[in-house]
Amino acid sequence: MPSLYTEVEINAPRRRVWRVLYHKELWMYWNTFLYDCDPSQTFAEGHKVLLALRRVPGEDETEFQPQVTLVQPNVCLHWVSSIPGFTNQHSFELQDIGGDRTKYIHHEHFSGKFTRLFLPFIRQDEYQGIRRMAWELKRYTEQL
Repeated sequence: MPSLYTEVEINAPRRRVWRVLYHKELWMYWNTFLYDCDPSQTFAEGHKVLLALRRVPGEDETEFQPQVTLVQPNVCLHWVSSIPGFTNQHSFELQDIGGDRTKYIHHEHFSGKFTRLFLPFIRQDEYQGIRRMAWELKRYTEQL
């Protein structure tokens, strides 16, 4: 299954990183990759949320409605979004690495019969987007 992966060490306790990541209404202050389209929809297992993404700065936002599949406070958040023939699974994980430092891991897995068609067109931009998000999360959280 094709995937993308990025990680960054954040000089902040895991609880603080979780608060910034989980509370999507804060994204407007730091996140230029993912956008919250409906603050009334919280991350809860089994529920859908309306989000948008911008892989490359300046491009139009693409709305999507993923279903949250796992929420473990201060540990991980997972969701899955799909269109017929193409599925994208996101996982955000936080690992305590000691000394009030946290490793943030963002993983995406792609599947479906149209993966070979879509992935070549979005892979590089999607990778740049998840890396940008990781560094923005780091900068914002470390300033709090």
